[in-house]
Amino acid sequence: MAHQEHMQIGEVAQQTGLSLRTIRYYEEMGLVVPSARTSGGFRLYTDTDVARLQVIKRMKPLDFTLEETKELLDILDGLESTSSARRRTELVDRLEMYHEAAQVRVAAVREQLSVAEGFASDLSQRIRSHKRATQRSR
Repeated sequence: MAHQEHMQIGEVAQQTGLSLRTIRYYEEMGLVVPSARTSGGFRLYTDTDVARLQVIKRMKPLDFTLEETKELLDILDGLESTSSARRRTELVDRLEMYHEAAQVRVAAVREQLSVAEGFASDLSQRIRSHKRATQRSR
């Protein structure tokens, strides 16, 4: 495996858009454990760690639980490390279930967005209507 440069938590937070507190919380939950620590105890992360954080961040708006997130990360780790064809097939089958769940949840978020956009549009029309009425009454 190629040597990966380590980053401190602040740089990781900047790259991912996650807060330091959130990154530490994900560590406490066992989702992303820093690859190393400095002699002073500072967390050090690799690109692989950052990629895991990006997966977690992308699952969050779809309301996956921490347990589901951990399971998906375990599946992805397993696919990277297994040489067993049978095990790979099992993992891909589980990954397909997550894919289907993600698609259903994306559709639900799209529907929520459509409702929200309709609401914002209605408010905009009311504002324009009231501004016109105010201007006519001057």
